Amino acid sequence: MLPDLSVISHGAAAAVFAILALLVGTRYLRRDIDRALFLAAAVTTLWASALITQSLWGQPGFFIRYLLELLRDSAWILLLFAMLRDTFRQGRLSGQIKKFLGIATIVLIVTLLALGSLEFIFSLSLVDGKTKLIGQIALSLLGLSLVEQIWRNAPAFGRSSMKYLCIGTATIFAFDFFMYADALLFGSIADSFWNARGFVNAALVPLFAINVVNTRKQPIDFQLSRSAVFHAGTLILAGIYLLLLSISGYYVRTLGGNWGEALQVLLSVVAVVFLVMLVLSRRLRAKLMVLISQNFFDYKYDYREEWLKMTKELSDLSDEPPLPLRAIRILAGLVESNAGAIWLKSEQGAYTLKESANLTTPRYTIIDKDSDLVRFFADKEWIVNLDEYKADPVSYNLLEIPDAISRTPDAWLVIPLYLGNELYGIAMIGHPYARVDLNWENFDLIKVVARQTCNLLAQADSQNRLSRAMQFEAVSKASAFMVHDLKTVIAQLSLLVNNAQKHRNNPAFIDDMIKTTDHAVSKMTNLVDHIRKPGEEADDGYKTLDLTSLVSSLLEHYSRQLPLPKLEGNPPRIMIKADSEQLRSVLGHLIQNAQDATPPDGEVTLSLKIAKGNVVLFIQDTGSGMTEDFISSRLFKPFESTKGLTGMGIGAYQAREYIQRLGGTIDATSEPGIGSCFSIRIPLMVEPVRSHTNGEGEENSESEENEEKRSVPDTPNSKEFVN
Repeated sequence: MLPDLSVISHGAAAAVFAILALLVGTRYLRRDIDRALFLAAAVTTLWASALITQSLWGQPGFFIRYLLELLRDSAWILLLFAMLRDTFRQGRLSGQIKKFLGIATIVLIVTLLALGSLEFIFSLSLVDGKTKLIGQIALSLLGLSLVEQIWRNAPAFGRSSMKYLCIGTATIFAFDFFMYADALLFGSIADSFWNARGFVNAALVPLFAINVVNTRKQPIDFQLSRSAVFHAGTLILAGIYLLLLSISGYYVRTLGGNWGEALQVLLSVVAVVFLVMLVLSRRLRAKLMVLISQNFFDYKYDYREEWLKMTKELSDLSDEPPLPLRAIRILAGLVESNAGAIWLKSEQGAYTLKESANLTTPRYTIIDKDSDLVRFFADKEWIVNLDEYKADPVSYNLLEIPDAISRTPDAWLVIPLYLGNELYGIAMIGHPYARVDLNWENFDLIKVVARQTCNLLAQADSQNRLSRAMQFEAVSKASAFMVHDLKTVIAQLSLLVNNAQKHRNNPAFIDDMIKTTDHAVSKMTNLVDHIRKPGEEADDGYKTLDLTSLVSSLLEHYSRQLPLPKLEGNPPRIMIKADSEQLRSVLGHLIQNAQDATPPDGEVTLSLKIAKGNVVLFIQDTGSGMTEDFISSRLFKPFESTKGLTGMGIGAYQAREYIQRLGGTIDATSEPGIGSCFSIRIPLMVEPVRSHTNGEGEENSESEENEEKRSVPDTPNSKEFVN
């Protein structure tokens, strides 16, 4: 039989610290803190072993045990200094405190070790027993001071990695402080403190082990299982309930008079039956389990990592892999699965399969909008566990699962995807790699991630719809532009038809009719090519042309209508790079608009100015003018016009778009009742030459001659042909 309790106590300490030293020494020696903990655990094992042998066989003697006590305290203080190094690196501890702690520790430990060594080796006793106790108390206070400095100066985010070490070492030094203070007060160490000391040290080993393991793989925490906490909590609550019942029964019996005992029995029976009903209640059990999980246990997920992973996956704007497939991967990854499918709401209201991964889906994959599942999700934001559903359909109100899901092998979870409060889609996850026990945390995270992914899916769908709408709008605009250009061609051909009866025998009219018809055919051909290949309006199709000659030919063409447009001055040849036909159409539209807005006795004046590598064409009229609001908000918008139903509102917009493609700008100033002025700025091709030809001289280049040949009038240019 063991002689006293201290043998068992210190034997337990020696065993568990030996295991801790073995664990740290074989697997965790990467950091200075790990090496210091290994040393402290080894020295503590040696210290506890010496106390065991002393209790059993009377050896070793007091001074060896005293030296081992000092070495044990020194080892734990060394661990605290290793922990302080991280605080030093953060620069949060002042230099004076560093020096003071270091010097005080060295002086105290060296002094105590020297005095003990002198007494052991030379039998030279310089201090008495009380002084030694004061030295031990000082070491304990120094250890507590170091723990306080570590905790107070450590950054908030770093405390979680050292809290178990701080709690363990602080407990060791605090227990020693109280034990030695009691011994100093009463003259001897109390048996209660001495016998419990080994148990206290042994009980702290799990804290050190948890800290070591946590540095290797986060997050790990030492805790009881949820079932154990549930059962323990149930027993505690039942005990409290029965205690209150006994107190109530006592007062009922005391105050009940003759009926007291009967009332006590009745109260006891009713209370016990009620307690049994509570214990057997599945709903209460589930709520209590959720309460325990939420308040007594760490979370199962590293939410920062999960959020960053989801953000990285969904922020990729490419379609490889498609967004629905990425959404499946994210949702499946939350429960350690790699299989799933996703249905999204169509324009008809039904839910169609958009994507699936690692699942064999049935032939019919549409989920009807009136199905039980859709109505169920419209009322409750639940995640349907198909395994639970198969075992107990009543828990899901006898819900009918659509064939698209129920006939899919390996289907496990059905997750609703909400856009606001509307069911936008349905996701299905396949069974995971290994068994996963789901709880409130899994479901909450899945719901949050499902809403986020649903928002992105809806946004992507909206972008696709907008893209299709823009394509239709582009087709509509192209059609409007085509109609606008066709109106000009129709006007030219109508003029020919109207004058054909009168001038059919006139050779000049026939020549002009052929030229006009040829020009109309060319213009319609260019229009068809533009519609077929709208993206081929690049600079490759531009040619060098003389803007002065082009403006002169336009003036000649539009001179059939009053007021006659005039060109101020004698501008030189101005060479630019553009498409002749398109530029003629743009400038002709602006001149025509100026004539339409000006009364016959008004003026339409054109002028060309050169400045800083650009030529500016001014088209000024004395017409009705425009308001500033119309110019800023409506003039260059398509389908906006001051002509009422007779205008399409495209010409100004088309003019600005083409001039901008040339690298220029178009601006307008106007005042109602006074007139308007359009300024068209176009980049120059080369510096102008002051000599000006009429397009027939020898100075014209071959390209200019070709341009002159192509610049035939749109309608007969002889006034005698106009009715």
